[in-house]
Amino acid sequence: MVTTVTGQGTAAPAGTSPPRAAALPPPQLDVRGVTLQYKTKEHLVTATYRVDFQVYKSDRYVLLGPSGCGKSTLLKAVGGYMMPEEGEIHLNGKPVTRPGPDRMMVFQEFDQLLPWKTVKENVMFPMLAARKGSARAVAAKAMHYIEKVNLTKFADHHPHLLSGGMKQRVAIARAMAMEPEVLLMDEPYAALDALTRRKMQDELLQLWDDTHFTVLFVTHSIAEAIKCGSRILLLSPHPGQVKAELASVPRTEQDSAAAKELETRIHDMLFSDVVEDTEVHHG
Repeated sequence: MVTTVTGQGTAAPAGTSPPRAAALPPPQLDVRGVTLQYKTKEHLVTATYRVDFQVYKSDRYVLLGPSGCGKSTLLKAVGGYMMPEEGEIHLNGKPVTRPGPDRMMVFQEFDQLLPWKTVKENVMFPMLAARKGSARAVAAKAMHYIEKVNLTKFADHHPHLLSGGMKQRVAIARAMAMEPEVLLMDEPYAALDALTRRKMQDELLQLWDDTHFTVLFVTHSIAEAIKCGSRILLLSPHPGQVKAELASVPRTEQDSAAAKELETRIHDMLFSDVVEDTEVHHG
């Protein structure tokens, strides 16, 4: 049975349309029927199968699923690092065929910074490489985003002097300073301890409040998806297929019964034995 999921999981019967909100503009990121494959020494692995989703400007869009569902592979495809075997990916109406400064990636690993450059020089580096302005203008913009991630006092420090959480803040500042169309985040807090992870999530949301950037965020944590996301795409185990798209709860209700109910519903949907073909209709 085909089910359409809306809001916090309200289902409409097959063949009917859910209640329609005001018409939305064209999506900023449009992923249509994307099948992704990669080769190992022994096998051709299908990571995702005919995945569809649309991300709109200022969305905090989360790809959520168990390990091996292809969510990080999808992120790489959006970044232009691999091409779909089937389907298309469009950014602002143009096909994604290669990496570009309009999509900046923040990885899980702490060693994504250049060790011989200071915090400020790391943030400046991609802007200078992309010729985003004069050295003075680039330096000013770098310091602006370093301030936003609360690292002004560490601008002249090298990465080996920073904690893991601080290194991730630098990586986020470096990506944000490029002012990309979409910020791509691949489980950026997975290697952090629980307290630092919670603080980094709060800082990300504060940064979003300040700039309303568009983010595509990968995680396998249901609680993190609910906290950081405005919309959540659920992917089935290997190969990744869309199970549902759900709206998260309002940020003022993160500790409410509605949030706990959504967490339970997502858990049940992700680990149910039956893979439903679900979709959300917009506009």
